[in-house]
Amino acid sequence: MQSSAKLQDWFGNIDIYLFDQLLKGRFAPGMRVLDAGCGSGRNLVYFLSSGYDVCGVDESEEAIAQTRRLASALAHQSSAEASGSLSAYSYRVEPIERMSFDDGCFDVVLSSAVLHFARDEEQWHAMMNEMWRVLKPGGIFFARLASTIGMEDKVELIEGRRYHLPDGSDRFLVNEAMLMTITESLGGEFLEPIKTVVVQNMRAMTTWVVRKG
Repeated sequence: MQSSAKLQDWFGNIDIYLFDQLLKGRFAPGMRVLDAGCGSGRNLVYFLSSGYDVCGVDESEEAIAQTRRLASALAHQSSAEASGSLSAYSYRVEPIERMSFDDGCFDVVLSSAVLHFARDEEQWHAMMNEMWRVLKPGGIFFARLASTIGMEDKVELIEGRRYHLPDGSDRFLVNEAMLMTITESLGGEFLEPIKTVVVQNMRAMTTWVVRKG
């Protein structure tokens, strides 16, 4: 039986709902993966160790520096060096809404706990459109983001789609209708139903997984 330490060595602090996608066989070694808003790379340990071509963007220079260090540390366990994932150009300090990657160059785009930090609807759509632009036809978009689903009577509207949550934070929150509309307008196909977890009536986190048509 695998110890918890060994599992963490293999998967890091991966989002459990992204781990679920791995269990479902949605991703395969050799795919080119972008983590948009990668932070320190917590969702990338498995991909870096298992033959994926991994890239990341974040507005934080320190976050990108940490991700580069993680990629270097794991290089001996993976094909990252051969695939070019250790190139400085693969980890970029830039806003998601203005990425410098080419159109349609990724098989998978990850957006984990990022979209709900949008200032307003204009920035939210700009980020979403840009992530969709760099995703190739047939590629998979995976997002975890805060929503109003199941929390409609517990969040306080600030302006537009920004709300004050019971946990004390202010977030841009989507709802099911918005995700359905955006998916249709982008020509996406749901790979599974929208799923939401309500965390002790403090916030709701929604998983949104679609394929680009």
